[in-house]
Amino acid sequence: MPQGKPSVVPDDGLTTRQRRNRPLVVVHTGIGKGKSTAAFGLALRAWNQGWPIGVFQFVKSAKWKVGEENALRVLGASGEGGSVDWHKMGEGWSWVQRDAQMDNEEKAREGWEQVKRDLAAETYKLYVLDEFAYPMHWGWVDTDEVVSVLRERPGTQHVVITGRNAPGALVEFADLVTDMSKVKHPMDAGQKGQRGIEW
Repeated sequence: MPQGKPSVVPDDGLTTRQRRNRPLVVVHTGIGKGKSTAAFGLALRAWNQGWPIGVFQFVKSAKWKVGEENALRVLGASGEGGSVDWHKMGEGWSWVQRDAQMDNEEKAREGWEQVKRDLAAETYKLYVLDEFAYPMHWGWVDTDEVVSVLRERPGTQHVVITGRNAPGALVEFADLVTDMSKVKHPMDAGQKGQRGIEW
């Protein structure tokens, strides 16, 4: 395994091992494709390490069949790696305004309350909060509260949050932030999403 050398070694009183193993908050944001896909890639790595994984899908329809869900559920049930729990809170598409917005808001808040309970109980080692940037961006969930809860979370729990328009306070707090930018996409040429690529 490559031995990366950090460009800065902080004077924080931690040993190299302590600093290396501290829990991370990861944010995948931006208008490009691949935010959730990258998060599920982290989940695969976590599964391989034997970590319990909690996936919380915000905003996307609970009826939507996500390809990674089936794969991770099968892996989680295999007994070879970590366990995988998958929670769906959404009622509609994140980019479509619907009459059921109030129901979406309520489900997003309920989902965040469940995440808070699981963080307090140290239920998982990796949390994938898929599309969670949207409820914060829309004001459904308070960003300052999210940052506070994540800052005070016990143990060594890693959290990855996906979605466009991640709030500035979250981006500033996070340890690792990737902004996915779109250079080109087939939809620009009128091609709809396809199996195996978008889902």
